[in-house]
Amino acid sequence: MTSNKQWLLKERPSGMVGPEHFTLQESALPEPDLDRGEVLIKTLYLGFDPAMRGWLIDEPSYLPPVQIGEVMRASSVGEVVSSSNPELPPGTLIQGMAGWQEYSIAGPDSFIPPQPLPAGLTPAMALSVFGTTTLTAYFGLLDICAPQPGETVLVSGAAGATGSAVAQIARIKGCRVIGIAGGPEKCAWLLDTCRLDAVIDYKSEDIEQRLAELCPDGINVFFDNVGGDTLEAAITHMADFGRIALCGGISGYNDVEPAPGPRNMMILVQRRIKMQGFIVIDYMDRFEAAMGEIAEWVMAGEIAWREDIQHGFENIPATFQRLFSGANTGKQLLALAEPSA
Repeated sequence: MTSNKQWLLKERPSGMVGPEHFTLQESALPEPDLDRGEVLIKTLYLGFDPAMRGWLIDEPSYLPPVQIGEVMRASSVGEVVSSSNPELPPGTLIQGMAGWQEYSIAGPDSFIPPQPLPAGLTPAMALSVFGTTTLTAYFGLLDICAPQPGETVLVSGAAGATGSAVAQIARIKGCRVIGIAGGPEKCAWLLDTCRLDAVIDYKSEDIEQRLAELCPDGINVFFDNVGGDTLEAAITHMADFGRIALCGGISGYNDVEPAPGPRNMMILVQRRIKMQGFIVIDYMDRFEAAMGEIAEWVMAGEIAWREDIQHGFENIPATFQRLFSGANTGKQLLALAEPSA
């Protein structure tokens, strides 16, 4: 344990992000300032989200962009290997933002201070069903859209980590839920395991036509992870006083030039529709209470989830790219090591 492998941003992508935009470096092992409460953490698991593509764009946003030559930012679970902090002794599992590197330092001044995992929670579960994607689903649906029993809720990207959680929370709240996903396998999982009312396969079906068939009285709530033509089709079929939560726009994340926006925005005025974007970090002071409710649903078998776990440090950039090819099924993770205990 004398060196630290890292994946650094080599150049900013123009178009599809790929392994060629990152470079592998081996540097000296970082040394924590033990007197200041810092700890040295060995990375065990990494989490991948489409929003990470936006962190590579050199423009102001809710987080600073990753700079050329910096370690690529990513959520992580690691194990404390060096510490003088009695609250974080060696062997403690930590959730944070270590990024694409084998070892990192965390302390009181970190962007995300080190948070020990609750007892019994595996690293994969901490980054998937008990991670920020489920919290994003929780606050985006319940706070932004306030669904009511009997309302029709449409979810794009419904087989993804965030979308599947949104769809199932809407079902728990007594709504009629329709998901949009790609391919028969993902659609079958949503119907059979997540218990949605209907699913649209965008790879083989016309979204606009299917929405007309499935939603003759309109869509009350639309949770959008995709943007583009999918957002435009949903707006067309929104009911009066509908609510739209804009969580992401994965259809355009790798476009060289931004695609034109929806052409039917006046429908928002005519039907008095609310459309709002949000970022989950705005709700950090409520994470603990939300996670308590989520845990109850998970333990009751009301929320199903899937983890797509890749392996190997050398495969980190290629694993990130899986998000944009549709290869992943569920939450995209990569395992570097298992806990020592």
